Amino acid sequence: MNASSTDRLPVVVIGAGPIGLAAAAHLVERGLEPLVLEAGPAAGSAVREWAHVRLFSTWGELVDPAAEKLLAPTGWARPDAAAYPTGGDWAEHYLQPLADVLGDKVRYGARVTGVARAGRDRVVDADRDEQPFTVHIETSDGREERLTARAVIDASGTWSTPSPLGADGLPALGEKAAAYRVAYRVPDLADPAVRARYAGRRTAVVGSGASAFTALALLADLAADAPGTHAEWVLRRGIGANTFGGGEADQLPARGALGLRARAAVEAGHASAVTGFRTRAVERDGDRLVLVAEDGRRTDPVDEVIVLTGLRPDLSFLSELRLGLDDRLQAPTALAPLIDPNVHSCGTVYPHGVTELSHPEQGVYLVGMKSYGRAPTFLALTGYEQVRSVTAALAGDQEAAERVELTLPETGVCGGAGLFDEQEQSDGGCCATPATPTTLQISTSRGC
Repeated sequence: MNASSTDRLPVVVIGAGPIGLAAAAHLVERGLEPLVLEAGPAAGSAVREWAHVRLFSTWGELVDPAAEKLLAPTGWARPDAAAYPTGGDWAEHYLQPLADVLGDKVRYGARVTGVARAGRDRVVDADRDEQPFTVHIETSDGREERLTARAVIDASGTWSTPSPLGADGLPALGEKAAAYRVAYRVPDLADPAVRARYAGRRTAVVGSGASAFTALALLADLAADAPGTHAEWVLRRGIGANTFGGGEADQLPARGALGLRARAAVEAGHASAVTGFRTRAVERDGDRLVLVAEDGRRTDPVDEVIVLTGLRPDLSFLSELRLGLDDRLQAPTALAPLIDPNVHSCGTVYPHGVTELSHPEQGVYLVGMKSYGRAPTFLALTGYEQVRSVTAALAGDQEAAERVELTLPETGVCGGAGLFDEQEQSDGGCCATPATPTTLQISTSRGC
């Protein structure tokens, strides 16, 4: 297939979340044809799974400029720029209206199962860059299809692949057998069934990032109504000056407030910390569970376990592409040093775009949370700037693609060398506070 016929093909965008839909909006603005493939039944399907959680970012930081231009003719008005939406608010009042404007450029119930060069597996060099991409999908009714694309923007995120309990990055012994008592998400305690699961019971919360703070704060609130509710907070490291984040010094005030709520939960006795505990196994103790550490220590028996040890990218359907990924973070090679959590916070990430997001395989880009691999503290603003740069490059406007400008808020939560000494610190979000009323009128969870 020659270049001119390839150029007439759509750019496939994987995922109708905030960054994928922003990519589509920028493509439309550039006169390029997007095709957004979303595995779920609606826009922001992953976001809807944490609908009860309030973001750290305000509405003013969550609306992409190109997307707003598409929405404006419909009469859509940006919500109060200073307000903090929940995930549900974000999906209902921004993501779904944006997808509706894009119309048939968004396809639901289309799960991507593979991406490759047409007629070329990853070994073949001959005429490789001249071939379009083939995108294999499975529809919600079980049919298989193969689509053709001029380029692929993977904005599928990391929500579907939470990290396991084991400290070595693999499931702990017995973790799968105990699955009926193990959760990997911040619980929605407004749901009566979920609330009953944790009320009056002891729960191990494993992790030290914002999602863990959220769970601790929620369980502490529950303890006020359900005596006996208690959290065993399991950390792989010790408690230090930075454990609870930046507090009032955090330029994302909602995140700082969340750390203070987690500290209050511990100080009030609703949570007890178990430090330096690297889980090796999960064992049964009657109807309860016990976590066993690498050094042989054992937790007190608990009724439930909430594992919040970070997220990781699903790279399985990209196996026939030639990606350049960092060995540690699984992020694009040129981007990895800029987002290394041992050095950077989300407010100290150097502005980046198509140059840092490119791979040996021309025309394929990982953007949004997926571009960060296993690194934490991704912000929606970062993703919007990424897709602005990538789409400019796809349109042949190299000057605009290389003109990357982005100023992000500094944070005491995730800054400083040595703060992230393990993946459990990451929860892959730019938000976190449960959407239950607080004196600050903000809540606790994850997001962008």
